[in-house]
Amino acid sequence: MHASVRSGPTESGRSDVLVIGGGIIGLVTAWRAAQRGLRTALCDPAPGGGAAQVAAGMLAAVSELHYGEETLLGLNLASAERYPQFVAELAEASGGLDIGYRSCGTLAVALDADDRLHLRELHALQSRCGLESQWLTGRECRRLEPMLAPGVRGGLRADGDHQVDPRQLAAALLAACERAGVAVHRSGAEQLTVSGDRAAGAVLTDGTALHADQVVLAAGSLSGRLAGVPADAAVPVRPVKGQVVRLTVPPAYRPFLSRTVRAVVRGSQVYLVPRENGELVVGATSEELGWDTTVTAGGVYELLRDAHELVPGITELPLVETQAGLRPGSPDNAPLLGPTELPGLHLATGHYRNGVLLTPLTGDVMAEVLTTGELPEIARPFSPRRFTAAREESLA
Repeated sequence: MHASVRSGPTESGRSDVLVIGGGIIGLVTAWRAAQRGLRTALCDPAPGGGAAQVAAGMLAAVSELHYGEETLLGLNLASAERYPQFVAELAEASGGLDIGYRSCGTLAVALDADDRLHLRELHALQSRCGLESQWLTGRECRRLEPMLAPGVRGGLRADGDHQVDPRQLAAALLAACERAGVAVHRSGAEQLTVSGDRAAGAVLTDGTALHADQVVLAAGSLSGRLAGVPADAAVPVRPVKGQVVRLTVPPAYRPFLSRTVRAVVRGSQVYLVPRENGELVVGATSEELGWDTTVTAGGVYELLRDAHELVPGITELPLVETQAGLRPGSPDNAPLLGPTELPGLHLATGHYRNGVLLTPLTGDVMAEVLTTGELPEIARPFSPRRFTAAREESLA
């Protein structure tokens, strides 16, 4: 993205909105903008790619709750509530594509006394936040999921957590964009165009100049690397590496797991997400290693070792894929939604581990901003300007 801008860019038509980035967040933003009647363009060298190709697709507003993230919980729950209607609408808009939506719930289990205490504390936090989860004994956990290890000490059942297949979600969103008339440019953005102190489009790596009244930067972990963004509108996102392993459950072994199973093993999170097609996704490491996307023997070993402690039978399953991707993390690990300090430039990035969950709500929020100029109340705590204000306070 930092390569020098080529001379003599090719002119292209003006749009109302240009979305930079074609992952699930960029695609849902472009689709919703086009539905509102805005002439919309999107640029990405590989639309439908990005972190969604690696993500497991857990819609886990309840079991993903972390201390200090109660404000984010409200956003996550609001998006989770929209998912069933969103799935139905997207299926129709994409020409009937399936996104693998399953309302199968999550079971978070404890393998030792420390894990059990941690889960008990999480259950208390969930209850204080008004979330529904049910405490189960180890025996009750194994009755639900017979493949669990005999040593499971207890667990939390959260039936409100669901799942989708992020790869199918990305494909459906791309189809919906194209059917809604979004102009998809299969080239990356090299530099933001600024005219009269306002974002005015972008120059692509192939030399094309795209002009737009409003620009949405939705390039995931790459959002902070776009040239031409002024310092006071800088995008504070960083890449957080995650490695995943994909196995397949042969028909003779099904049903292997009926719901998502997760645990903390040796201080590390591990989850197993079963798909209806027999795929089993095991993830995910969380590594602050910059732009490195190497799949490492250590990362794969740790995932399989921890998963084996949960579900010993996993070692019998065929290994079909290993992958690493980059989540976009912000300073507070919450998304950046809406206008920046540069007029005409909006952000839809920094979703960290909640990108798939927040897809429906992000699309609605960004469409509202782009058509009315107003950030909906639910999204105001996640304005990019919260970091500008924090910088100004620290300098005062």
